[in-house]
Amino acid sequence: QVQLVESGGGLVQAGGSLRLSCAASGIIGSINIMGWYRQAPGKERELVARIMSSSLTNYANSVKGRFAISRDSAKNTVYLQMNSLRSEDTAVYYCNVRKNIFDSGSWGQGTQVSVSS
Repeated sequence: QVQLVESGGGLVQAGGSLRLSCAASGIIGSINIMGWYRQAPGKERELVARIMSSSLTNYANSVKGRFAISRDSAKNTVYLQMNSLRSEDTAVYYCNVRKNIFDSGSWGQGTQVSVSS
C-alpha cells in the first residue's frame, strides 16, 4: 500500500503561481512513475504531467511551458510548479504514482486549485 499526501493548492489570481507537493509513503519501492492529474467540474480526469524514474517527463499540451514537474527521490516527493495560471486551470489536482503506464497505481485525496480571472 502506498499513501500519498498532497499539499499546496489554493486560490490564486490569473497569471499567478502555485506549487503542489505530493509525498509518498508505505510500499514505494516499485514506483517508477509519479504524476499529476486534474479534474474540472463536469469534465473527465486528465493527465497534467508525469515524470519517470529516468527523469523523462510528459506534459499535457495545455500546460507546456507553464508547468514544471520534478521529483525528489530521497524524499519520495513529486512537485508541480504551476506558473502563468489561467482560469481554465481551475480543477482538483490529484497525485498519482504507479509502477508503469499500464498500472492504475495509487491516488492522492486531491487538492483544489482555483484561478480567478
